[in-house]
Amino acid sequence: MRLALLPLLLVPLLAPALAQASTLSVCTEASPDGFDVVQYNSLTTTNASADVLMNRLVDFDAISGTLQSSLAKSWEVSPDGLHYSFTLRPDVSFHSTDYFTPSRPLNTDDVLFSFQRMLNPAHPWHKVAQSGYPHAQSMQLPSLINSIEKTSEHSLRFSLNRPDATFLATLSMGFASIYSAEYAAQLLAAGTPDTLNSQPIGTGPFVFKRFQKDASVRYSANPTYFAGKPAVDNLVFAITPDANVRLQKLRRGECHIALSPKPQDVQAISGDNTLQSARTAAFMTAFVGINSQHPPLDQPAVRQAINLAFDKSSYLKAVFEDSAEAANGPYPPNTWSYASELPGYPHNPEKARELLKSAGLADGFSTTIWTRPTGSVLNPNPSLGAQLLQADLGKIGIKAEIRVIEWGELIRRAKAGEHDLLFMGWAGDNGDPDNFLTPQFACASLESGLNFARYCDPQLDKLISDGKSTSDQAQRSQLYKQAQEIIQQQALWLPLAHPTAYALTRKQVEGYQVSPFGRQDFSKVRLTP
Repeated sequence: MRLALLPLLLVPLLAPALAQASTLSVCTEASPDGFDVVQYNSLTTTNASADVLMNRLVDFDAISGTLQSSLAKSWEVSPDGLHYSFTLRPDVSFHSTDYFTPSRPLNTDDVLFSFQRMLNPAHPWHKVAQSGYPHAQSMQLPSLINSIEKTSEHSLRFSLNRPDATFLATLSMGFASIYSAEYAAQLLAAGTPDTLNSQPIGTGPFVFKRFQKDASVRYSANPTYFAGKPAVDNLVFAITPDANVRLQKLRRGECHIALSPKPQDVQAISGDNTLQSARTAAFMTAFVGINSQHPPLDQPAVRQAINLAFDKSSYLKAVFEDSAEAANGPYPPNTWSYASELPGYPHNPEKARELLKSAGLADGFSTTIWTRPTGSVLNPNPSLGAQLLQADLGKIGIKAEIRVIEWGELIRRAKAGEHDLLFMGWAGDNGDPDNFLTPQFACASLESGLNFARYCDPQLDKLISDGKSTSDQAQRSQLYKQAQEIIQQQALWLPLAHPTAYALTRKQVEGYQVSPFGRQDFSKVRLTP
């Protein structure tokens, strides 16, 4: 969700020898919040931790749209949908580093630890995450999972309190990564459990080496990775907040891959025979979250007026350069259960002023717009977008002050509900439409902070809950369409865009694919001479 000295010193040594050294360098847009991924919800943190260092029981394949085996080689679901039995792969190794050497392969104890620390308040590791477990809480895992039972060294069974059609897909998300119980026990015995956030251990394709905030993250290839050693020997995340600088570094050969380019950067490389672009329709939605707990934003008419006041077509042209599709609600149009019949809020400042007058605010009011300082896939030009919204709101009498807040602080304070209007984005992790609804609109997500609209409605909550309780897709679609209708009527968001996800690469990069979910897989990337 989100400097100079070290990268500049490294440039003369690194640039000429990238291919020969078999080091894949990726220009990323922000520092991760940490490496204990269960504590955080930003995609930047998932990319730097779960995606390269760790594995889940199952993976979701975006191309086929199916769940695939990962640490679990197989699984079975009981006819009543209440019991999920998993069999783990044998001989999966945890990373060996200078701060930890595993004495055994992965087993059921590691899975039990990884989930029980999130679910059980009495677990010795539960309070280590001082801000809680946002994804586990918003996905309602503590109330969903009744028990997790070890049936053998390499098999276990999850028992649920109610059927949940999204449960397997949820297990493919980054926060469901499996940790080493042995390493956790070592840290707890030493009285240093917080070290897990700075010195991570996983089973994934790369091994953590070191992190310098706002500069770089360094990894080495995992020689014992169960899916096969990566094709490159080393991986470097060169943290480069400015998209222009990411492109410059790509052109100079200081990076092989530049993430989150601006739309005009994609056009700019078209004549460069050393560079290429990769793209896919993103399973993402950019939006402005409207804090429904802050007066006068607690009035639906005011939230509707904000939607009507905004000239979305001008915004898409200026910020995304027409590389994104206008959003009408939380779902991208290619989502099953997408409610295409909903009317949305066409640009209508006159009607917006009438709504403000009906709300007793004919003279307008003052508010704030929060945005991040640097661009991303979901917000390529934060400053320009905020200025456009500010100008449109000003035309109907709303005086909005723009506040630019560093990404980590922005997320922290927004989760605490301090914002009024918040430029934000959401990327679905697993292809299921509930992955937008439960985290962003369920009542349980108020506690985790992911519900940026700060809205809890029993009717909406029941529709979301009922949608997960059945495996009948037609029935789920009907429930989710009703949920979308409430979300739109209440104007909980100002939906902005469904972007195209791009990455720029040097021509020598092979095997890299852009994920519609914003996830990163460098395990199959090769560098040709």
